[in-house]
Amino acid sequence: MKPQSISARRIGVLMFALCAFGLMTSPSVSAERKFIIEPVVEKKVKELPSGPLYWRLENFPTLTQAQGAAGPTSLAAEVAGKVWLFTLGSKDGSTPGGTTVVEIGPVPPISASEYLLRVNRVGAAPGLKSPIHTHPGSEAFYVLAGKLGQRTPHGVSYAEAGTTMIGHGADTPMEVFSAGTAALDQLAIFVVDANRPFASPASLD
Repeated sequence: MKPQSISARRIGVLMFALCAFGLMTSPSVSAERKFIIEPVVEKKVKELPSGPLYWRLENFPTLTQAQGAAGPTSLAAEVAGKVWLFTLGSKDGSTPGGTTVVEIGPVPPISASEYLLRVNRVGAAPGLKSPIHTHPGSEAFYVLAGKLGQRTPHGVSYAEAGTTMIGHGADTPMEVFSAGTAALDQLAIFVVDANRPFASPASLD
């Protein structure tokens, strides 16, 4: 099954939900001061591969090639000026025709009757923070530019441009923030329970 681009209706619904949870700042604030979340691609699957799972990020010459090479748990998209294939699978895998960028994992285990695989692009000016929230699954990060910070009950972690961070298990409260002196630009890659709200407000206190 090939991933489908998110429709305008779905993007509108997602943006409304994010606003409701406070994951974006007020519209009166300039664009430079917003925590911007841009949905890229998603799909639902009934089963995940067995064993420890990793997100594999690969680049392809064209989107058509990436879509043609996509497996059941792959997402193909053009983002940040490149064509990407995001595949959830075993460690040290590869896709014919692709150039591996990085593997992120192992992904915290998740059990559900249906899974949502999603990629978001996130941007934020230095110092901006998301409100504290949870997801019904795990989130992995690949930093394109700037510096990512994440605060959870496990402490504070950082990732520089060109590096990755693996999130914690489902329902872990988190605050994501732009920790560098340059604007944060990152890919957030999810595997979550498709039948629960994608994001929920939470507390770290």
